[in-house]
Amino acid sequence: MNSVFTIFTPNLEFRDRDTANTPQMEFYHTPVLLDESVELLDIQPHGTYVDLTFGGGGHSRAILERLSPEGKLYGFDQDSEARVNIPDDERLHFVEGNFRFMRGLLRERQVTRVDGVLADLGVSSHHFDSAERGFSFRADAPLDMRMNRGGKSTAAQVVGTAETQRLIAIFRDYGELDGAHKIAGRIVEARRNAPLQTTHELIEAVRPLIPRSDENRWLSKLFQALRIEVNGEMEALKMALEQSLKVLKPGGRLVIISYHSLEDRLVKNFFKSGNFEGSVEKDFYGRPQTPFELVTRKAVVPTDDEIARNPRSRSAKLRAATKLADADTKATTKPAPYGEN
Repeated sequence: MNSVFTIFTPNLEFRDRDTANTPQMEFYHTPVLLDESVELLDIQPHGTYVDLTFGGGGHSRAILERLSPEGKLYGFDQDSEARVNIPDDERLHFVEGNFRFMRGLLRERQVTRVDGVLADLGVSSHHFDSAERGFSFRADAPLDMRMNRGGKSTAAQVVGTAETQRLIAIFRDYGELDGAHKIAGRIVEARRNAPLQTTHELIEAVRPLIPRSDENRWLSKLFQALRIEVNGEMEALKMALEQSLKVLKPGGRLVIISYHSLEDRLVKNFFKSGNFEGSVEKDFYGRPQTPFELVTRKAVVPTDDEIARNPRSRSAKLRAATKLADADTKATTKPAPYGEN
């Protein structure tokens, strides 16, 4: 891995290009595994990069610091509120849209190949702390949970209209909660009497099932499951991984930070095999056929110091891989694995 680079430091003061009347937010999000993720991106100063989860702009800012004046960065975010964090830097091109449409949105900007893609899949502190968005169970708020406020389906609509079997699947598969059928049953019973419109109404509906010894963790999983369903997060991640493979140049890096086992399993399998089942195909001679060379043999996790500074980073797992050259391209030297933690 090339860890020696020239750092260019143009004006990176953050401002909002398209929402002049929107005040600058005092705090949006603390970037997780910032140094590790940017280092693993192996930035080439003149290269073109994609930050699929722009958010507070922390990772993007670190990437820009390592790009030359000729370098380019495309920052994606489907939440219009992220515009307040756009830096005053002509090398940054903000793309308001879901990263599941990355390839098409890049093509609209005449970009077909990039040198690296980074995604931090965590929900930003801004979303959790904005009570009215309904992401947190700690405040009574509308059951919304949409990352894109223009989205059609809210969490209230999911719990209000989904069939019992669908609710069971949501809490079992996306929340990995025991007794998902009981949770679905309580919700269906409660909504017969009155619609569940707020976070506290949902909590009260399932109150008898919440373990007293592990209340916060259980509720976190409950809300995670609904958020994933509302935003189609697992399908979006699959599409983003597949499209990243297509837009990356041979030798380009794909760096992903995930926060729960569902995401990490998809990323790990895709890096290993190029598919989401993790099944490695072999050629006629029995040689594994995979589009990636792993850069991280095991997931990189936050240090104790980072967790102390930012407790929301505690579940983060960082994985990185290099896209291999195709049959017509000269094979490149394998990168040295980063870390064994």
